[in-house]
Amino acid sequence: MRRKQFLTDLSGMQAECDTNYLRLMKLFPDWQVCDSCEFALELKGFDSCLVEITVRERNPYTTALLIKQQDMLLPWIKGPALQVRVYHDAKMAEVVACDTHRNLHPKYTYPNKNMYQPDEKAQLNKFLGEWLALCLQHGRVLESVSG
Repeated sequence: MRRKQFLTDLSGMQAECDTNYLRLMKLFPDWQVCDSCEFALELKGFDSCLVEITVRERNPYTTALLIKQQDMLLPWIKGPALQVRVYHDAKMAEVVACDTHRNLHPKYTYPNKNMYQPDEKAQLNKFLGEWLALCLQHGRVLESVSG
């Protein structure tokens, strides 16, 4: 019996990347002049964690960001770290690396050497979207605002 071939949902992936761009611009509106921003993510029943967005590279039409999370009470526990490429002309943001996994492809055959899912990149972009939405909903600024 032959397996059904996996098809990439290109329009769904583009919609996710479009939405992730909008979420990132709300969370880090000063990306052009600031090198990083950080805020606390507080969820009821969980320890607070620190989310940091750092600019790794700026180009005329793209920006490379590193988004990582660290537990505030247990800093030795490693949280997720995503490298995100932001395309300002297209108004899109996509995950290009997760922790040590780089050069992600839009589609993988399965099984494969690294045991990536056929839609690994789409899953990471969806995870980024859910993470950013959570940050928008439950994040709080760590610094006091002066007038």
